Amino acid sequence: MEVFFLGTGGGRVNLIKQVRGTGGFRIISNSADIHVDPGPGALVHSVKNRMSPLHLDAVIVTHNHVDHMTDAMAMVEGMTQYGLKKRGIIIGSRYTMLGDESGDRGISAYHQAKVTVAHVAEWGKKEIFRTKKGSFELEPVKVKHEEPTAFGFKLRMDGKVLGYTSDTEYLETLGKDFRGCDLLVVNCIKPKADRYTGHLTSDEVIEILKVARPKTAVITHMGIKMLRLGPAEEAKRISDESGVKTMAAKDGLRLAV
Repeated sequence: MEVFFLGTGGGRVNLIKQVRGTGGFRIISNSADIHVDPGPGALVHSVKNRMSPLHLDAVIVTHNHVDHMTDAMAMVEGMTQYGLKKRGIIIGSRYTMLGDESGDRGISAYHQAKVTVAHVAEWGKKEIFRTKKGSFELEPVKVKHEEPTAFGFKLRMDGKVLGYTSDTEYLETLGKDFRGCDLLVVNCIKPKADRYTGHLTSDEVIEILKVARPKTAVITHMGIKMLRLGPAEEAKRISDESGVKTMAAKDGLRLAV
């Protein structure tokens, strides 16, 4: 299994300035090719990196925020062979798939009807999804974010376990929920706490890793303050203080699990 980072930036300022990309990441394995949180630029950077959406087996959208889902429907068009063949899997939060109180949703009913499986993720409910190449198991993990149906996940495939926090405030349950991961991808938007809630800080990541104990952790979805401070140096601090090997992702990083 490999993870390819098509965008490692987070936060509203970075979203507009595109200091780092916001295309999410792609999981490539013998059993499935999966795009996670395809925000702005996901399609363009996929094509530039010769990772055609035509080869996708699944698209996962962890919550209905612009920096995680604006290119989702474009990726679905590719996954369904230009919308001409019913195939593939969409997994999304309830707001993404069914809509919020106002009826707004991230992936249209039209696009959901184009795939073989359109699934609403529910915290703690494991599901096995089958592709033509194999299968993968997804276990949605409870998070706390402005989008109340958001989720993180643990993905089991080809004998490996990949965890992803998505966007979340610190919860004491996160360390326990992410135990057993070969790789834990952590959205760490800022180095220190400020008046804006909804995302993890470096110190909170340290506390999660002390309990979760993945073999390797990688921080991504970094905001302007984190980028100015220096993600590599902050990752080293996280690694030193947590005891878990931690690196900072860069756009275009390809990482074996």
